[in-house]
Amino acid sequence: MGTRRKSRELAMQALFCMDTLKNESNELMERLSEMLNPPADIRPFYLTLVKGVIENKNDIDQLMERFSSNWKMNRMSCVDRNIIRIAVYELLYCQDIPPKVSINEAVDIGKLYSTKESGAFINGILDGIYQHHVSKTE
Repeated sequence: MGTRRKSRELAMQALFCMDTLKNESNELMERLSEMLNPPADIRPFYLTLVKGVIENKNDIDQLMERFSSNWKMNRMSCVDRNIIRIAVYELLYCQDIPPKVSINEAVDIGKLYSTKESGAFINGILDGIYQHHVSKTE
């Protein structure tokens, strides 16, 4: 498993906890980082993802809701919601990552941590966002 994949998985776990607790404080993020204990080579990208999603969550969530085909954010599974948030953050703010990599990673992580249907659900939302927002800026 690559370091970026592991970073994404740990970021999803941290964001899942923060989402469930409705607490995005730095204190909780630090405590979760201590508990998850990402290795030194994984920690920088993990922190970039967690902080980036938190800082841009309103914009990310608006896009997700717009492209989720009548799924309100609170109806999405917490796992899927946070996997998609990470991928949308990457699509919008991580220019060094090819969009198809971000989408494929999200789909794979969804299949691993969520339901059998999650891969298609995640792919559908991310593909819509990519087609309408990211591909226009490339």
